[in-house]
Amino acid sequence: MAAKPLSGWRVLVPRGGNWGDGIAATLRTFGAIPVIAPMINFASADDGPALVNALHELQDGQFNWLVITSATTVDVLTGQGVSIPASTRIAAVGETTAAALALAGYRVDFVPTADNSARGLVKEWPKSEIAGRVLVPQSDIAEPNLVTGLGKLGLDVVFVAAYRTVGVSVADAVRADVASGRIGAILVSSGSVARQIAAQLAPLPTATLVACIGPRTAFDARAAGLTVDVIAEDRSADSLVAALVEHATAPTE
Repeated sequence: MAAKPLSGWRVLVPRGGNWGDGIAATLRTFGAIPVIAPMINFASADDGPALVNALHELQDGQFNWLVITSATTVDVLTGQGVSIPASTRIAAVGETTAAALALAGYRVDFVPTADNSARGLVKEWPKSEIAGRVLVPQSDIAEPNLVTGLGKLGLDVVFVAAYRTVGVSVADAVRADVASGRIGAILVSSGSVARQIAAQLAPLPTATLVACIGPRTAFDARAAGLTVDVIAEDRSADSLVAALVEHATAPTE
């Protein structure tokens, strides 16, 4: 039997929850040994009343659009029991977020096709829909480029912190595994994860690959001081694993 492409690879998965479990299962099908060590977690927003008010206005039909940029925000909506009126259209930043919305029972009216990112969402925003109020619930540390970009199109954009992103300390054993070079690759799913990797695990051994989930995350990882070796074509877990497999199986010169 031929060896699987990632046989013997220990891959650090610095995200927990469904995302971490799902990508760990995919890694195992290629022979890898996933090491799940969440480095970020999510907590309730500091300004709870602002979020409650925004969600009340949403359910009351006061927004023409709702823009969702993460599965975590979907969890907030379901946790709050939010019912979105038919008059409010829903945009998802990418296919992964759209899938989370669909799984939670929400429809999706628009997903950018060429670039699953905030920049892509703004660039591909339907030209016939540049009017009205837009609610953008995001992490408290979300970069303002999405809100700014939609505002420049002429939309009335309302940002509200839906949750807080907080760092989580990894176990000493994981830190030692990384420092010793036993971890062959680290998966980076967001800028906040990249910053935690840099803060807790750098400097990384030169042989440890850093694989990022898309160009924007790669940019953030480099800004955090990490050397990026692999960049997935789009912001999906499958694409990230596929990019790592492609790199691992590429012929050496």
